[in-house]
Amino acid sequence: MQRTRFGDMACSIARTLDVIGEPWSPLILRDVYAGITRFDQLQQDLGISSKVLTERLRWLVGNGVLERRQYSSRPPRHEYALTDKGRELCDLLLVMVRWGDRWTAGESGPPVLYRHHACGRVGHVELHCSECGGPMRATDVDLLPGPGATPP
Repeated sequence: MQRTRFGDMACSIARTLDVIGEPWSPLILRDVYAGITRFDQLQQDLGISSKVLTERLRWLVGNGVLERRQYSSRPPRHEYALTDKGRELCDLLLVMVRWGDRWTAGESGPPVLYRHHACGRVGHVELHCSECGGPMRATDVDLLPGPGATPP
């Protein structure tokens, strides 16, 4: 599979896409987050070929997003678990869910609801500034060069 490599770009969006930009990767992460952790379960839920699933799982493990754990030795069988890096990517998926629920769910509404552990209520992700706590949307920020920016 020939892929465009974005990992060397001085852009956090491009570098993130290098890890999970292939369309199956976020869906695999979604399933593992939801508790579907074994190869055959993932393949059945996603309707994905075993070749593509094998490639995607190898890529995600190699990038430290998932870890492979043996659960049976005879025959050798493995399941997949999110790493800390993978769990943080699931935060990104929750932002995608918010957008998808608003713009693509249609009249039937969202396919999944999310209950917050802290308050026990069903809600959705909201973006807030880490410094002041105020709303932080694309229209609320200025883009400034960071310490890792490429000089002009």
